[in-house]
Amino acid sequence: MLENCKSARERWGGVSEIIDRWLQTRQALIVSFCNLSGKKAFADGDHESEEQLKELCQNLVDYVSAGHFEVYEQLVLEGQAFGDQSGLEKSRELYREIDSTTDVAVDFNDKYLETDDLSSLQADLSQLGEALETRFESEDRMIAVLHTAHKNQVA
Repeated sequence: MLENCKSARERWGGVSEIIDRWLQTRQALIVSFCNLSGKKAFADGDHESEEQLKELCQNLVDYVSAGHFEVYEQLVLEGQAFGDQSGLEKSRELYREIDSTTDVAVDFNDKYLETDDLSSLQADLSQLGEALETRFESEDRMIAVLHTAHKNQVA
């Protein structure tokens, strides 16, 4: 029994590290988003804005990819390991909310990798900001439902 507790602590404690790294990536995304969206106007040939936009796109792709290909999977595995059927059901609902924001993020990234035209950037940043807010709230709830809920069982 002691060995099983040690395994659970080692296994699911690692999920905390994955989440921590991911949340650091989220912070970098928020900083790059704020740096760019704080500008009043964008002009073609504005190299500073273009560099900030490139950084935002990279942070956006890194964050979304880590969520889809690493974090969500680990959270679901944890919920399955603890037999948390209600948490897994809730996570499916949350994933649908998260997934709807992925299209906005991917479309934003694709558009601004292909163009130097910044004329609609302000409106696109606003739409992206709304999608990210929805995404962050849903992800935080997923973490609470599938990871934080099992904290005492892991300790």
